[in-house]
Amino acid sequence: MSDSIKRQVQETFSKSKEAYVTSSTHNKQSDLDLITEWLQPQPTWKVLDIATGGGHVARQLSPDVEMVFASDLTKEMLANTSTHLKSFLNIHYIVADAEELPFIEATFDAVTCRIAPHHFPNPDRFIQEVSRVLKPDGQFVMIDNIAPEDNELDNFYNTFEKMRDSSHHRALKISEWKDLLNAQGLPIYKELSRKKTLPFPEWALRTLEKHEAANVENFFLKSSEKLSSYFSIVIKGNKVQQFSIDEWMVLCRKQS
Repeated sequence: MSDSIKRQVQETFSKSKEAYVTSSTHNKQSDLDLITEWLQPQPTWKVLDIATGGGHVARQLSPDVEMVFASDLTKEMLANTSTHLKSFLNIHYIVADAEELPFIEATFDAVTCRIAPHHFPNPDRFIQEVSRVLKPDGQFVMIDNIAPEDNELDNFYNTFEKMRDSSHHRALKISEWKDLLNAQGLPIYKELSRKKTLPFPEWALRTLEKHEAANVENFFLKSSEKLSSYFSIVIKGNKVQQFSIDEWMVLCRKQS
């Protein structure tokens, strides 16, 4: 990542490190259980969780595998997560850039990355690195917020995400992700598209002060009927209660 973007990401997540550990969105157990179900982890596996944040995926997979490397760009975030997960003795923590991983080729049986790639300025390099560190036939699970294929909806979504979090780079469309995965020999074996409902106050205040969150709320309140309908924006008493975004989960296997 470029130095300026890298610093912005580190600053944002250093300030909100505890909020990401306790976030209801990141703690969603059904989401974590699905990762286990899709991967079918084995006790001999070495797994890499990229941009681990609050360590939810690392914690989920730890009991079923030999070793988990939980990586994150932000040292303060990683240190905070390690204290919460200190009882999980097979999780190792490493400060690492998702676009320049400090591991040799074909190291891992599985790689995961959840609710993070929209922060990466060079998603092509991220996917290239995932492919590089995976063993032949190794599996990759990614879950992330994605932009709608419609350009107007795409622009609205990425605009309010950037307003709420300056470290947000861009959520890609599914079609864009598929191009990147295919280019790196990571064919898709399973995928799931779904809507994710977010409580506006918790979502906004995880990264913003109240007056800043009000600016994002006004952006929602002024949205057109098309935008409000697509994102299922719920308003009561001129206050945004919740909204929904698109999320994509995908399982890939590296070609031998």
